[in-house]
Amino acid sequence: MATFTDWDIVRNLLLALRWTVLLSLTAFCGGTLVTLPLLLVRLSRRRWPQRLLRAYIELFQGTPLLMQLFLAFFGVALFGIDVSPWTAASLALTLYTSAFLLDIGYGSVRALPKGQWEAARCLGLSFGQTLYRVVAPQALRIAIAPTVGFAVQVIKGTALASIIGFVELTKAGTILNNVTLQPFKVFGLVALGYFLLCYPLSRYSQYLERKFNAADHH
Repeated sequence: MATFTDWDIVRNLLLALRWTVLLSLTAFCGGTLVTLPLLLVRLSRRRWPQRLLRAYIELFQGTPLLMQLFLAFFGVALFGIDVSPWTAASLALTLYTSAFLLDIGYGSVRALPKGQWEAARCLGLSFGQTLYRVVAPQALRIAIAPTVGFAVQVIKGTALASIIGFVELTKAGTILNNVTLQPFKVFGLVALGYFLLCYPLSRYSQYLERKFNAADHH
Protein backbone atom coordinates (compact mmCIF):
# COMPACT_ATOMS: atom_id res chain seq x y z
CA MET A 1 0.00 0.00 0.00
CA ALA A 2 1.30 3.48 -0.89
CA THR A 3 2.46 5.54 2.07
CA PHE A 4 1.16 9.09 2.26
CA THR A 5 3.00 11.77 4.21
CA ASP A 6 1.11 14.63 5.81
CA TRP A 7 2.27 16.87 2.97
CA ASP A 8 0.88 14.40 0.39
CA ILE A 9 -2.50 14.53 2.11
CA VAL A 10 -2.50 18.34 2.27
CA ARG A 11 -1.32 18.68 -1.35
CA ASN A 12 -4.05 16.37 -2.66
CA LEU A 13 -6.72 18.17 -0.64
CA LEU A 14 -5.52 21.55 -1.92
CA LEU A 15 -5.77 20.27 -5.50
CA ALA A 16 -9.34 19.12 -4.80
CA LEU A 17 -10.12 22.44 -3.11
CA ARG A 18 -9.55 24.17 -6.46
CA TRP A 19 -12.43 22.14 -7.92
CA THR A 20 -14.68 23.07 -4.98
CA VAL A 21 -13.95 26.75 -5.62
CA LEU A 22 -14.40 26.37 -9.39
CA LEU A 23 -17.71 24.51 -9.01
CA SER A 24 -18.96 27.16 -6.55
CA LEU A 25 -18.03 29.98 -8.94
CA THR A 26 -19.64 28.16 -11.89
CA ALA A 27 -22.85 27.61 -9.92
CA PHE A 28 -22.94 31.21 -8.76
CA CYS A 29 -22.12 32.83 -12.11
CA GLY A 30 -24.43 30.43 -13.96
CA GLY A 31 -27.17 30.98 -11.38
CA THR A 32 -26.87 34.76 -11.80
CA LEU A 33 -27.16 34.49 -15.59
CA VAL A 34 -30.28 32.32 -15.27
CA THR A 35 -31.77 34.62 -12.60
CA LEU A 36 -31.56 37.93 -14.48
CA PRO A 37 -34.04 37.15 -17.31
CA LEU A 38 -36.32 35.27 -14.89
CA LEU A 39 -36.34 38.28 -12.54
CA LEU A 40 -37.41 40.56 -15.41
CA VAL A 41 -40.27 38.17 -16.21
CA ARG A 42 -41.29 38.04 -12.54
CA LEU A 43 -41.32 41.83 -12.27
CA SER A 44 -43.57 42.08 -15.34
CA ARG A 45 -46.39 40.57 -13.21
CA ARG A 46 -48.02 38.61 -16.01
CA ARG A 47 -50.10 35.86 -14.49
CA TRP A 48 -48.98 32.68 -16.29
CA PRO A 49 -45.24 33.36 -16.14
CA GLN A 50 -45.70 34.13 -12.41
CA ARG A 51 -47.19 30.70 -11.81
CA LEU A 52 -44.45 28.96 -13.76
CA LEU A 53 -41.75 30.86 -11.88
CA ARG A 54 -43.36 30.07 -8.53
CA ALA A 55 -43.39 26.36 -9.48
CA TYR A 56 -39.71 26.65 -10.57
CA ILE A 57 -38.69 28.22 -7.26
CA GLU A 58 -40.67 25.74 -5.17
CA LEU A 59 -39.25 22.79 -7.12
CA PHE A 60 -35.61 23.71 -6.56
CA GLN A 61 -36.01 25.16 -3.06
CA GLY A 62 -38.38 22.45 -1.87
CA THR A 63 -36.47 19.35 -2.96
CA PRO A 64 -33.12 18.13 -1.60
CA LEU A 65 -30.07 19.24 -3.59
CA LEU A 66 -28.86 15.62 -3.42
CA MET A 67 -31.92 14.48 -5.38
CA GLN A 68 -31.38 17.25 -7.94
CA LEU A 69 -27.79 16.06 -8.44
CA PHE A 70 -28.95 12.46 -8.90
CA LEU A 71 -31.55 13.52 -11.49
CA ALA A 72 -29.03 15.68 -13.36
CA PHE A 73 -26.55 12.81 -13.51
CA PHE A 74 -28.66 9.65 -13.83
CA GLY A 75 -31.91 11.17 -15.15
CA VAL A 76 -30.30 12.74 -18.22
CA ALA A 77 -28.58 9.41 -18.96
CA LEU A 78 -32.06 7.84 -19.43
CA PHE A 79 -32.41 9.93 -22.60
CA GLY A 80 -29.19 8.50 -23.96
CA ILE A 81 -27.16 11.61 -23.13
CA ASP A 82 -23.86 10.86 -21.45
CA VAL A 83 -22.97 13.61 -18.97
CA SER A 84 -19.83 13.91 -16.88
CA PRO A 85 -20.05 14.39 -13.10
CA TRP A 86 -18.72 17.95 -13.63
CA THR A 87 -21.48 18.83 -16.13
CA ALA A 88 -24.23 17.30 -13.99
CA ALA A 89 -22.97 19.01 -10.82
CA SER A 90 -22.65 22.38 -12.60
CA LEU A 91 -26.17 22.12 -14.06
CA ALA A 92 -27.85 21.05 -10.81
CA LEU A 93 -26.07 23.65 -8.68
CA THR A 94 -26.72 26.42 -11.23
CA LEU A 95 -30.49 25.76 -11.22
CA TYR A 96 -30.51 25.35 -7.42
CA THR A 97 -28.63 28.64 -6.98
CA SER A 98 -30.84 30.54 -9.45
CA ALA A 99 -34.01 29.62 -7.50
CA PHE A 100 -32.64 31.26 -4.35
CA LEU A 101 -31.07 34.24 -6.13
CA LEU A 102 -34.41 34.88 -7.86
CA ASP A 103 -36.11 35.16 -4.46
CA ILE A 104 -33.34 37.40 -3.09
CA GLY A 105 -33.49 39.67 -6.17
CA TYR A 106 -37.27 39.92 -6.21
CA GLY A 107 -37.41 40.56 -2.46
CA SER A 108 -34.79 43.31 -2.79
CA VAL A 109 -36.80 45.06 -5.53
CA ARG A 110 -40.05 44.74 -3.54
CA ALA A 111 -38.31 46.17 -0.45
CA LEU A 112 -38.03 49.56 -2.19
CA PRO A 113 -40.83 52.08 -1.57
CA LYS A 114 -43.54 52.07 -4.25
CA GLY A 115 -43.05 55.82 -4.56
CA GLN A 116 -39.79 55.14 -6.45
CA TRP A 117 -41.74 53.57 -9.34
CA GLU A 118 -44.44 56.24 -9.27
CA ALA A 119 -41.92 59.10 -9.25
CA ALA A 120 -40.08 57.55 -12.22
CA ARG A 121 -43.38 57.20 -14.09
CA CYS A 122 -44.15 60.88 -13.44
CA LEU A 123 -40.76 61.76 -14.93
CA GLY A 124 -41.73 59.88 -18.08
CA LEU A 125 -39.28 56.98 -17.63
CA SER A 126 -40.18 53.63 -19.20
CA PHE A 127 -40.28 50.37 -17.21
CA GLY A 128 -36.78 49.47 -18.47
CA GLN A 129 -35.32 52.90 -17.71
CA THR A 130 -36.86 52.91 -14.22
CA LEU A 131 -35.45 49.46 -13.54
CA TYR A 132 -31.97 50.26 -14.85
CA ARG A 133 -31.49 53.80 -13.51
CA VAL A 134 -33.59 53.94 -10.35
CA VAL A 135 -34.49 50.51 -8.99
CA ALA A 136 -31.52 48.24 -9.83
CA PRO A 137 -28.78 50.30 -8.07
CA GLN A 138 -30.82 50.44 -4.84
CA ALA A 139 -32.00 46.82 -5.00
CA LEU A 140 -28.42 45.65 -5.61
CA ARG A 141 -27.35 47.35 -2.40
CA ILE A 142 -30.08 45.51 -0.44
CA ALA A 143 -29.30 42.16 -2.15
CA ILE A 144 -25.52 42.11 -1.58
CA ALA A 145 -25.52 40.94 2.06
CA PRO A 146 -28.00 38.01 1.66
CA THR A 147 -26.32 37.03 -1.63
CA VAL A 148 -22.87 36.82 -0.01
CA GLY A 149 -24.44 34.86 2.85
CA PHE A 150 -26.07 32.45 0.39
CA ALA A 151 -22.68 31.91 -1.29
CA VAL A 152 -21.68 30.03 1.88
CA GLN A 153 -24.58 27.60 1.33
CA VAL A 154 -23.48 27.07 -2.29
CA ILE A 155 -19.92 26.20 -1.20
CA LYS A 156 -21.25 23.70 1.35
CA GLY A 157 -23.64 22.32 -1.28
CA THR A 158 -20.73 21.40 -3.57
CA ALA A 159 -19.83 18.68 -1.06
CA LEU A 160 -22.88 16.70 -2.24
CA ALA A 161 -21.37 16.50 -5.75
CA SER A 162 -19.08 13.79 -4.34
CA ILE A 163 -22.11 11.44 -4.40
CA ILE A 164 -22.13 11.41 -8.23
CA GLY A 165 -18.36 10.88 -8.40
CA PHE A 166 -17.14 14.45 -8.83
CA VAL A 167 -13.78 14.72 -7.08
CA GLU A 168 -13.96 17.89 -5.00
CA LEU A 169 -12.82 18.37 -1.40
CA THR A 170 -15.20 15.88 0.26
CA LYS A 171 -14.64 13.14 -2.36
CA ALA A 172 -10.86 13.64 -2.19
CA GLY A 173 -11.08 13.31 1.60
CA THR A 174 -12.99 10.02 1.27
CA ILE A 175 -10.43 8.64 -1.21
CA LEU A 176 -7.48 9.69 0.97
CA ASN A 177 -9.11 8.21 4.06
CA ASN A 178 -9.54 4.87 2.26
CA VAL A 179 -5.81 4.91 1.44
CA THR A 180 -4.35 6.29 4.68
CA LEU A 181 -6.94 4.98 7.19
CA GLN A 182 -6.54 8.21 9.15
CA PRO A 183 -10.09 9.58 9.24
CA PHE A 184 -9.56 12.13 12.02
CA LYS A 185 -6.59 13.75 10.30
CA VAL A 186 -8.03 13.67 6.77
CA PHE A 187 -11.55 14.86 7.55
CA GLY A 188 -10.20 17.38 10.06
CA LEU A 189 -8.26 18.94 7.16
CA VAL A 190 -11.35 18.72 4.91
CA ALA A 191 -13.38 20.57 7.55
CA LEU A 192 -10.60 23.17 7.86
CA GLY A 193 -10.71 23.69 4.07
CA TYR A 194 -14.45 24.43 4.14
CA PHE A 195 -14.02 26.67 7.17
CA LEU A 196 -11.32 28.74 5.43
CA LEU A 197 -13.64 29.20 2.43
CA CYS A 198 -16.87 29.87 4.31
CA TYR A 199 -15.86 31.83 7.42
CA PRO A 200 -14.55 34.95 5.61
CA LEU A 201 -17.74 35.04 3.49
CA SER A 202 -19.95 34.71 6.59
CA ARG A 203 -18.09 37.54 8.32
CA TYR A 204 -18.24 39.70 5.19
CA SER A 205 -21.98 39.12 4.90
CA GLN A 206 -22.49 40.20 8.53
CA TYR A 207 -20.29 43.27 7.95
CA LEU A 208 -22.31 44.30 4.86
CA GLU A 209 -25.57 43.83 6.73
CA ARG A 210 -24.41 46.06 9.61
CA LYS A 211 -22.98 48.63 7.20
CA PHE A 212 -26.15 48.96 5.11
CA ASN A 213 -28.41 48.94 8.17
CA ALA A 214 -26.36 51.76 9.69
CA ALA A 215 -26.56 53.70 6.39
CA ASP A 216 -30.33 53.23 6.28
CA HIS A 217 -30.77 54.61 9.79
CA HIS A 218 -28.92 57.86 8.99
